Amino acid sequence: MDIHTSPASALIGDPAQFGRVAEDGTVYVITPQGERAVGSYPGKSPEEALSYFVRKFEALASEVALLAARIKSGAMVPDDALAAVSKLREQVATLNGVGDLATLAQEVEQIPQLIEGHKAAYEAKQQAENVAKQAKREAAVAQKEKIVAEAESLALSENWKVTSERLKVLLDEWKSAPRLDKKSDTELWKRFSSSRNKFDKRRRTHFAQLEADSAVVVARKQAIIDEAQKLATSREWLPTANRFKALMTEWKGAGRGKRHVDTKMWEQFKAAQDQFFAAKTADLEKRQGTMSENLKKREELILEIEALSPISDLGSARKAFRELSEKWHKIGMTDRSKRAALDARFEKIEAEIADLQASHERRTDPTAIAHANSVVSGLQEAIENYEKQAAKAEAAGNTAKALIAKEAAAARRVWLAEAQKGLSEFGK
Repeated sequence: MDIHTSPASALIGDPAQFGRVAEDGTVYVITPQGERAVGSYPGKSPEEALSYFVRKFEALASEVALLAARIKSGAMVPDDALAAVSKLREQVATLNGVGDLATLAQEVEQIPQLIEGHKAAYEAKQQAENVAKQAKREAAVAQKEKIVAEAESLALSENWKVTSERLKVLLDEWKSAPRLDKKSDTELWKRFSSSRNKFDKRRRTHFAQLEADSAVVVARKQAIIDEAQKLATSREWLPTANRFKALMTEWKGAGRGKRHVDTKMWEQFKAAQDQFFAAKTADLEKRQGTMSENLKKREELILEIEALSPISDLGSARKAFRELSEKWHKIGMTDRSKRAALDARFEKIEAEIADLQASHERRTDPTAIAHANSVVSGLQEAIENYEKQAAKAEAAGNTAKALIAKEAAAARRVWLAEAQKGLSEFGK
């Protein structure tokens, strides 16, 4: 393309040399076709008037240069550029300004060749932008499909608390993920929302059933309490004692309700039971003259029981305690005021053994170990995902998104440390 003038060449030199101001204040522009009046600037000096019309020329010349620059950079759509040329051609032809209008008109006429020369570059740039846009969309689709897939995998979970919290995290991730086209976003959202609703419906059904089961437990235990309270004043020692033992078995088989309700009802049942057995004990003590000897036996036996602590071998301690416990319960009636302190000492050792046994069972519970491992794995995967998101965001120059992902990863590292600490306690 042979271009004798370049955009902005009309701005080289002094545009004022192409104009003059007549004595009456009329400003003229000098063109190859002759002079042409472009206007006047009343109340101003000839220099100010000429400068005013020069600025109008320079403004239009700058537009021509800017259009050419945008075409060269590939930022201008060819069809839009051609439309802009037509507009500039008309503006140059009718411009009331002072400057090298002939050169400016030539510059405008050179632009169509410039458009054609950079058309391939524009198309290449557009293609690159489309490829980048498509890649970005595919990444966004993959991100949201991953969120949806995880939500669908959790829909049948029965780990109610952990899963509820994870679904909240996934919802936040969905909200922060890039938007797709309406159709794709709607389809993926329907799958995601359906999984969340499915889990939530199952969770609400589960807890509703727990409420119903709890009501049944309360009704069963209330019936036991009512009967126990009627038996509390009975003086038929043997049959009533046997009935209280049966009620205790029924109580254990009634199931568990809400903790605070269970605790209150247990206190009512135990109060009735204690009332009866206290009366029974008092009556028996009146008829026994061996309480002091029984007390001595208990005082000697409690020392043997207490000698089991501290416990280093749980199995041996349990066996020895069972044997000593049998002896303890075979000892006859003892003064209640002195028996309570001995029972407290006995129960302390019993509780120590029970706590160690419960701790041993917890540490060797395969379900709990599997759950702890699952939590650790889930947190490690979440940390890795957030770190990838942070790296990707930083590479894209999205500092805010990278910071959010880094903070999410840091929070989960704290949780991971706690989870790993809890996991390490198993098997000890």
